[in-house]
Amino acid sequence: MGLALVPEAKRRPMLSFCESLSETMFKVTNLVMYVAPIGVFGAVAYTVGQLGFGVLLPLLKLLATMYIALAVFIGGVLFPIALMTRVPVKQFLRSVTEPVTIAFATASSEAALPRAMEEMEKLGVRRDTVAFVLPTGYSFNLDGSSLYQSLALIFIAQAAGIHLSVGQQAVMLLTLLISSKGTAGVARASLVIVLAAATSFQLPTEPLFLLFGIDQLMDMGRTAVNVLGYCLACVVIARWEGEFPVPDARAL
Repeated sequence: MGLALVPEAKRRPMLSFCESLSETMFKVTNLVMYVAPIGVFGAVAYTVGQLGFGVLLPLLKLLATMYIALAVFIGGVLFPIALMTRVPVKQFLRSVTEPVTIAFATASSEAALPRAMEEMEKLGVRRDTVAFVLPTGYSFNLDGSSLYQSLALIFIAQAAGIHLSVGQQAVMLLTLLISSKGTAGVARASLVIVLAAATSFQLPTEPLFLLFGIDQLMDMGRTAVNVLGYCLACVVIARWEGEFPVPDARAL
């Protein structure tokens, strides 16, 4: 708001600094992604070395459960929303393919942000809508992360042999629904939220370290769904505001 109230000459240096800082941090994220496989290998090696190969089966079950949950969420929530708001599904999928692929490969939604903004503008969403909705979604519309954190917290309880009542599970889910807002769009950020939630519910934190072995594989899926949700929200808001053209029924 302050920048909007000052003259262009005073506004431009601050905007240039923020843009430069943003590009620099994207490069730092890329550097981290280059060495991430080494860290993942070390986490898997430590887990297997301490607990043996038998620990991998429950982890694989958790991994499969999360991807099934993500698929159900896409088919049961995102797709119906796209149909109800008459989003041109084929065009939308073509536009989000590259941002979602970047997010899946890097496990970082921040790395996919520039490309997602470009593709949404090419799709027909106004620049000011893209500039507001996408960054806001990066803080508050974390669909995949919320699903993962819920599963991870239940996994910790089960690994520790703690039985949770339906009421306790409901409270945990509501807590994670709120605490997941503002999760950083970088790899491993969700583990911090899960650790804090486990501590607040007096759950042991040791089982959390089991997740390090497969967290990269889980992070890829949940980050891709996050970016898909951001982009769909952007198009839905544009349709709501009458900015996005109503598609021909044959284009759906």
